[in-house]
Amino acid sequence: MANNGDFSFVRTGSIGRHGLPKIQTHHESKEVCHDDSATPVKAKTIDELHSLQKKKSSQPTTPITGTRAPGSPFSAISEEDRQKQQLQSISASLASLTRETGPKVVRGDPRTDGHKAVHVEHHLYDSSLFGLSDSALKFTHILYNLSPAELYEQAIKYEKGSFITASGALATLSGAKTGRSPRDKRVVKDEETENELWWGKGSPNIEMDEHTFLVNRERAVDYLNSLDKVFVNDQFMNWDPEHRIKVRIVSARAYHSLFMHNMCIRPTPEELEDFGTPDFTIYNAGQFPCNRYTHYMTSSTSIDLNLSRREMVILGTQYAGEMKKGLFSVMHYLMPKRQILSLHSGCNMGKDGDVALFFGLSGTGKTTLSTDHNRYLIGDDEHCWSDNGVSNIEGGCYAKCIDLSKDKEPDIWNAIKFGTVLENVVFDEHNREVDYSEKSVTENTRAAYPIEYIPNAKIPCVGPHPKNIILLACDAFGVLPPVSKLSLAQTMYHFISGYTALVAGTEDGIKEPQATFSACFGAAFIMMHPTKYAAMLAEKMQKHGATGWLVNTGWSAGRYGTGNRIKLAYTRKIIDAIHSGTLLNATYTKTEVFGLEIPTEIEGVPSEILDPINTWSDKKAYTDTLLKLGGLFKKNFEVFMNHKIGKDNKLTEEILAAGPIF
Repeated sequence: MANNGDFSFVRTGSIGRHGLPKIQTHHESKEVCHDDSATPVKAKTIDELHSLQKKKSSQPTTPITGTRAPGSPFSAISEEDRQKQQLQSISASLASLTRETGPKVVRGDPRTDGHKAVHVEHHLYDSSLFGLSDSALKFTHILYNLSPAELYEQAIKYEKGSFITASGALATLSGAKTGRSPRDKRVVKDEETENELWWGKGSPNIEMDEHTFLVNRERAVDYLNSLDKVFVNDQFMNWDPEHRIKVRIVSARAYHSLFMHNMCIRPTPEELEDFGTPDFTIYNAGQFPCNRYTHYMTSSTSIDLNLSRREMVILGTQYAGEMKKGLFSVMHYLMPKRQILSLHSGCNMGKDGDVALFFGLSGTGKTTLSTDHNRYLIGDDEHCWSDNGVSNIEGGCYAKCIDLSKDKEPDIWNAIKFGTVLENVVFDEHNREVDYSEKSVTENTRAAYPIEYIPNAKIPCVGPHPKNIILLACDAFGVLPPVSKLSLAQTMYHFISGYTALVAGTEDGIKEPQATFSACFGAAFIMMHPTKYAAMLAEKMQKHGATGWLVNTGWSAGRYGTGNRIKLAYTRKIIDAIHSGTLLNATYTKTEVFGLEIPTEIEGVPSEILDPINTWSDKKAYTDTLLKLGGLFKKNFEVFMNHKIGKDNKLTEEILAAGPIF
């Protein structure tokens, strides 16, 4: 057997098509990252996939323009010259590294009758020096920063599986992949990243080399250049104007362009005129597969990050979330280099300016608790904490839709209207009403909409320094208190651990809690070692006087199956007491093993549930379960124990001491 990165060619036995050896993928048995990757769709053909999208009906079947600012640097040149500069920049993005050229690019859509196209021909390179190719003779039409209405038209005309639903949202299909593919994500390991990034056991960063990245980049760019038209979005990440990042997304699908229009920050017409060269570029050729026999490839899907070149390549998956989370990974690299902390969290602000950050894995209530009609929403998922305060990284929200109802989540329900992208949902074929309980395509149904669709969103999405850091855990073991006040070292310990306990069902119907740990509550996206982010969090909390809290939204009076889920009304009272500051003045006692400080009384919450041992009738079972959970925490933390923080090991020792003690 000849080894080649993460896969191998089997020389004997298993033979594929045309006599070629089959690729065997080697998977690590231990999984640290917690992500939203989904199982492949049941459909075996495209037509079968489309048939799942629409339910049989019981009924019979019968851009924003603006004026140029007086001081704009482009105000002195003609519109044609300005567009020529813009197209030259895009053409440079689409240039092949090998041939040093690409197709000539023009403005407009060749297949839209009556569409006003501005043809600006230009040559960035002298073709006589490099030789002509078919791509050099070809025109590719650039559809640049189209409005949602224009993107609707493009999707419905040219992309099968695109429909307008009854609420006005655009329903689309992401193809065979309905979730992220973390095992197919690669990061170039070079002189710049070798010592900066987190590599090895527990890390989400799977390495590739520069040459392999360029091979995949060439494949993606060649595919995009072969198309009659491509969609280009020039947008921003980070609402803090001092630290925002300019991104360019080149894609083949209107659905992807509309998705990123919603998820990134939308520039004004004046900002677009002065956009210039992007800081980071995504080449989304997801409809085209990577070459599985390329070094480091383990499937026909590959999502590749080159942090030195500031580029990302997507092949073999049309799931739009890869772009969103790929840029989040980039921010996890770029921001800490500026001494800015990037965070996978929700964030809201009270009317008096008090800001709270909410961390939590899937099912912990992060979205529910950070969405509060009495407070302003700064963002639901990705944030930065700089010397200026907090700022949302994104311009939109990417909400789960499974079992969505108007009563439980009215804000999300009402945000699903014209301009919103609905991924992989099922709807009635006649009236186009969406059935959010349907899982025919996938359970990971999603809605992507601009953040201003949420009524109490704070625009711009920035706020002062946080006062409260709330770590959420759905503890199905039932031994963590409903709320604990954390010391700085405990906050770092639980932040690095990123714990929740899910309930995993088995075939015979027996259900047991399963502990899940995801470093920094987002291990799939962090780039540097978790202790780097934890140390930055501690420094900022100390500097700005923030308090850490651990809130259990899981079980009480026993583990899952014997106990009861803590009532949401009680959790909301706890969160309200944190926001108001009254919980800081409460009387506290200390728990065994985890050493957590728990309040003896909270208004509106039964005092007996605040200490979990009071709610268990079998005290020995409580102690055994508590020790079991403590052991799981210790085992998970082993991978972080040998990483030194700072010039000495003092901080590392403090964090370790803040964990469970037997």
